[in-house]
Amino acid sequence: MLNPESPIPLYHQLADILTEKIRTGAYCPGDQVPSENQLAAMYGIGRPTVRQAIELLIRKRLLIRKRGSGTYVQSPKKEVDLLSLAGTMSSFHKKGLATTTKILKKTSLKKIGKNDPDNPFAGQKAFFFQRLTSVGGTPVLIEDLYLHPALFKGFDEIDLSEKSLSEIVFERYYMRPANGKQNFRIEFLSDNRGKILDVTSSTPILEVKRFLHFPQADNAIFSELYCRTDQFVFSQIIGGTTDA
Repeated sequence: MLNPESPIPLYHQLADILTEKIRTGAYCPGDQVPSENQLAAMYGIGRPTVRQAIELLIRKRLLIRKRGSGTYVQSPKKEVDLLSLAGTMSSFHKKGLATTTKILKKTSLKKIGKNDPDNPFAGQKAFFFQRLTSVGGTPVLIEDLYLHPALFKGFDEIDLSEKSLSEIVFERYYMRPANGKQNFRIEFLSDNRGKILDVTSSTPILEVKRFLHFPQADNAIFSELYCRTDQFVFSQIIGGTTDA
């Protein structure tokens, strides 16, 4: 029960109680939790206090409010370790998620413009291609990928359909990245990428700029990832890897 003598606010105590019920399975994903009136009566507190507790758990994504229906336990989003150096397609597959990949722009050797100072190939030539990853028919990720033209000679002749880039790099070129760096920011897409991901210009998108360094050359692969975080929680495992 709640302790009015505790320095912990009552709404926080109630939120902790509800969190524990969710954790132990007393309230399962999809279950409707008692109404504000019911919770107020159960714990002998006012509705404003209950409302504060509910809002806190909604912000923590443990509960979801459905207009005209009530408040329910949120089904946990599937977590994908997309942001490690292990690669993108393999990250989905390790979670048992069936993906489809569509090549939006076929590989070509092109001169990269100077308008993106973060791109290590700006003002130079690089192999470039763009692909879209969907899960269950829903587009979740666009990748713009740039590869060192000398290290990956002949890359434009490879069929990339449903193939992992890390597998191609290792099996065709016998290379693995030594280390890398990633930059993160929130973006709002008003260009064609937004239409492809089926989001509005007000939908926040996670943008990741990934730099992979190989023993043969730094920044040998550079990619820009645009991730829909409303579909998945994109996590990052800290540590080394043996994949690209």
